[in-house]
Amino acid sequence: MGLREIKKRQTRTAIADAALTLFLKHGFDQVTVAQVAGQAGVSTNTVFNYFPAKEDLFFDRQADVEGHLAALVRDRAPGTCPVETVRDDLLSALRRNDPLLGHHPGAPRFWQVILDSPALRAREREISENAEAALTAALAEHPPGTAGTPDDAGDPMPALLAGALAGTHRAAVRELRRRIMSGEAPEHARDAVAPAALLAFDLLCSGLHTHR
Repeated sequence: MGLREIKKRQTRTAIADAALTLFLKHGFDQVTVAQVAGQAGVSTNTVFNYFPAKEDLFFDRQADVEGHLAALVRDRAPGTCPVETVRDDLLSALRRNDPLLGHHPGAPRFWQVILDSPALRAREREISENAEAALTAALAEHPPGTAGTPDDAGDPMPALLAGALAGTHRAAVRELRRRIMSGEAPEHARDAVAPAALLAFDLLCSGLHTHR
């Protein structure tokens, strides 16, 4: 990576960090882009060069989140059930107390900022929709039980499976969030959600095997 690219990444990170600090302290809707620019020591135009919309400052890793489930499906071992792949990834994250799943003291405040902002709630729904669309495409390219041969064009199965799979993943994360925000210790929330998520994913996978 060249020096110019390194500096660009450092600037982007500094802007995102400054924005998150202000959003967590004051709330998303109460902070302006100009205030973020001042906190980061850059111009407002520079902020917009890196983040086209204010919501991008909060969800600065949106692209990674949108592509995560699809990448799991595309990169799975041949013959592996895509449901098992997503299931194992989530359970592994729970076991290692991934901070993104709430095992971090700042997680409840981060989630509360989202709940308090209609704009962020709308963007979160958009991220979920984009992630499901990417998962649909990955399942169409690498369908279950094949060596990677794409499904016939127009086959509704990839979209339906993606909806069920992404929905189960989303519901598990949402339940974990609900429990932690209600005051439950993250490890207790994890211990309650993990076996339920395992069962839900296994039901999906058994149904898929029956279909095949």
